[in-house]
Amino acid sequence: MRDVLEKPEFANQLSKTKIGLGFRPQLKSDIFLYRNEIDFLEITADHYFDATPQKLAELDLLKKHFQLTPHGLNLSLGSAEGIDENYLEKFAELVEKIQPEWFSDHICWTKSGGVEIGHLSPVPFTNEALKVLIRNITTVKNRIKTPLILENITYMFRYPFAEMDEAEFLTKILEETDSGLLLDVTNLYINSINHQYDWRKFLDKLPLERVVQLHFVGGHQFKNYLIDSHSYQTPNEIWEVYREVCSRADVKGAILERDGNFPHFSEILKELNTARALSEKANFSKSVTV
Repeated sequence: MRDVLEKPEFANQLSKTKIGLGFRPQLKSDIFLYRNEIDFLEITADHYFDATPQKLAELDLLKKHFQLTPHGLNLSLGSAEGIDENYLEKFAELVEKIQPEWFSDHICWTKSGGVEIGHLSPVPFTNEALKVLIRNITTVKNRIKTPLILENITYMFRYPFAEMDEAEFLTKILEETDSGLLLDVTNLYINSINHQYDWRKFLDKLPLERVVQLHFVGGHQFKNYLIDSHSYQTPNEIWEVYREVCSRADVKGAILERDGNFPHFSEILKELNTARALSEKANFSKSVTV
């Protein structure tokens, strides 16, 4: 199977960036009404595990009309106890059914000792945590041959015993597992504000040739922190991160990840069109310099 990191395509062909939307049932009617303006949909994989007949029918309908990519919430790649084989098997069956170009989950842990915490929790940036992630990612990739891409998360605290910074940690994971990056530009910006670092310098340290997909959306301010609530339109500051990444990387797809406080769908379409315009401008600029 062709890998999304295969050099001839990934490095030499500056293809059109597909612009899509995270599927949410509340948006279903509008998504179908404006399906010609949506290049692909990202579905939450977990919603179709042990699914009701209604959810399976929904999946079949989506698959008929859209290119789909599944996004997982609970592989818990950072769990020291290893991958839940039952969960992995369900994920594998979904990927087999959909036949996506790639699938994704987060660089985090969500369960320990068999207990699910219901939250994407950060892993410490240590060599021990790195070994756990590499082992678990290898397990997943051995079971599912479709390319896996890994997403950066937001975090409210940093472990005081970290042995490297986040950019170095992400780079080692991506390179040692030969995985792609789902770069959430909202998460990157939020972390840069909450933890007071320069997101451009962070990008300088990443292997941007491994970026496959982006996430973007707006969050909100709570006291002294930005919160990744997926509930507001994408602000100019995050569009600037999006623009910068597109100018440096050959991004294959970008997803607006709106989860709540839904506006009129015309506002959703405006955001998709902004993302498309920024991507097209970046791709054009790269094409005349290659």
